[in-house]
Amino acid sequence: MADRGLARRVMDVLPGRGDAVRAPELRTDGGRSASRLELFFDLAFVLVVAELAIALREDVTWHGYLVFAGLFATVWWSWVSSTLYANRFDHDDVVYRLYKLGSMAAVVGLAASASEATGKRFAVFALCHVLLRLMLMLQYHRAHRHVVEARPITRLYLAGAAAGAVLWAVSLAVPRPAGFALWAAAILVEALVPLLATRSSADVPLHVEHLPERFALFTILVLGEPIAGVAHGLYDAEWSGSALPVAVLAFVLAAALWWSYFDLAGARAKRLLGEVGESNGAHSHDVYVFGHLPLALALATVGAGVELAVVEAAAGEVPAGTRLLLGGGVALFLVAASVTTSAMTSARRGWWWPVLAAGVALLDVLLELPAVVVVGALAALVCAVVVAGSVQRSAGGLATEEV
Repeated sequence: MADRGLARRVMDVLPGRGDAVRAPELRTDGGRSASRLELFFDLAFVLVVAELAIALREDVTWHGYLVFAGLFATVWWSWVSSTLYANRFDHDDVVYRLYKLGSMAAVVGLAASASEATGKRFAVFALCHVLLRLMLMLQYHRAHRHVVEARPITRLYLAGAAAGAVLWAVSLAVPRPAGFALWAAAILVEALVPLLATRSSADVPLHVEHLPERFALFTILVLGEPIAGVAHGLYDAEWSGSALPVAVLAFVLAAALWWSYFDLAGARAKRLLGEVGESNGAHSHDVYVFGHLPLALALATVGAGVELAVVEAAAGEVPAGTRLLLGGGVALFLVAASVTTSAMTSARRGWWWPVLAAGVALLDVLLELPAVVVVGALAALVCAVVVAGSVQRSAGGLATEEV
């Protein structure tokens, strides 16, 4: 009895909202924003994205990019899995905080092993993913016990996380090529769960105010890579006269990408998400979530290319690999933004024309030009997309909502 009393007194003095153990409950009603714990959690993903970008810059080949994209997808999905749970059940008690911090520790492990995930840190990377799934299972098990009306949904997510954990664990015991295939299978199996949950008859919707804020914050996180690339590139180039204008134009490119997402693409998607509402059968929820994978991958790709372009400015023409990262990344961003917003609406008139701009961006990949021209042309192109989109919005042809 004394021990119970001591434990109760300890819980009473813990700071913040996490000052007691409370049963989980649905959080899909009322206004919500990202919690401080979610923002703290996101910091660990900054490290993972940065490490993956470093590895890509050291191996700018098709193989290097496929490895980068594959590892990025596994990390992105881990973030999405945690976000989807928090979107419905975040109640910020002590137990939830401990699970979230345990997951954050696993993400730090991902960051420490990401650059060698396909090599000597294979086991560490896989074990960190196993730990993330175990933490997620504990959270969904708790929600399953306490939130009766959500059991059809929590049962799906429990099964998906368990299957993913098993596949990641088994990958440790098989040869590397087969192990990588199991990683891909784990992500595909888990990615089916939100699709099934959307079509479930259970009335357990997503919170359509919290969701776009979380994805906007992750987009900000990834946009940090182009900014970091400018700074690191200038440092490595020792502020040479040829590197400085490229760095300035690269910053303009990053700013234009930010503007394009938060004033146009992301704002348009948020508006469409709000129009659909919390209807559990709305396919727009799935389009919104999965459409952010190529978008985030594109921004991380541009970030890796920016640093290389600034450093290589003194050499004259930009190598084909760097042009592919820059031009291909911008093209992928424009296509992903356009297709996602267009697929979320049944109206024939969508924000489709940036796909044409993506075709222009690919010319930077094909033409051998100086770094200042390559980066400058892409910056001008995205700025033109922003101006055209802003005019379209002002004319009433592009309804948006502030992200």
